Amino acid sequence: MAALSIHHFRQAKQTGQPLVALTAADYVTAQILDQAGIDLILVGDSLAMTSLGHSSTLPLTLEQMIHHAQAVRRGVERAFLVADLPFLSYQVCKEQALFSAGRLMKEAGVNGVKLEGGYPAMVETVAFLVQRGIPVLGHIGLTPQAKHQLGGYRQQGKTPEEAERLRQEALNLEQAGAFALVLEHMPADLAAQITQQLRIPTLGIGAGPGCDGQILVTHDLLGLSERIPPFARAYANLRQVIREAVEAFAEDVRQKVFPPSYPCGQTVLSNK
Repeated sequence: MAALSIHHFRQAKQTGQPLVALTAADYVTAQILDQAGIDLILVGDSLAMTSLGHSSTLPLTLEQMIHHAQAVRRGVERAFLVADLPFLSYQVCKEQALFSAGRLMKEAGVNGVKLEGGYPAMVETVAFLVQRGIPVLGHIGLTPQAKHQLGGYRQQGKTPEEAERLRQEALNLEQAGAFALVLEHMPADLAAQITQQLRIPTLGIGAGPGCDGQILVTHDLLGLSERIPPFARAYANLRQVIREAVEAFAEDVRQKVFPPSYPCGQTVLSNK
């Protein structure tokens, strides 16, 4: 199966084929997502919370991102692989962003990077990276790395002024060369308007059905997160399934019925 390239995303926009994107932070998850036919796998800085136990994305370092992206790369053969640039690994100057993005591409083998914001200095950074051969996925709306400035994880673009700013940011990022945009936690009608204005595809997360595709944190989709965002949907409750499996194993050990009498390596279905 041929690996997807950057051209896949513009073709999907032109044909109206919805794009599907999910996050991964380890080899096994990445392999499963890739085999399921996901278009884009993001090594998101959300791993700071889902994998490392932090209360926000801010503590994640570039070294940690490279480490996780390397593991994900080993599990991906087809999907387009993108990694987030962690907080303060790209905001200082364009050269810092180039160095950080270059390390992720050279050391982890990612196909592109994602960075947050559409303000003028960030648009210049996007253009700087694209001109040097680095595919960039933009991200506007709710940008979690700026949660303190935004006053928390609140919806963006609710006033006419905010909506106009986001529309202009989207156009500027497209002009700078971003191959796609993540639109996070904004009114559905605004996200649809932005999507219609752009030649590049949009990936919505809490932005309604009018985007060209959708992206979710895989932990939320699988029901592994302790709290599911209001705009996400848990398609399974693996948190409960895993807990029941562990409890069943612990009970078997304590009752001295493990190791079992049947051959090792078989899957045991719970009677619950």
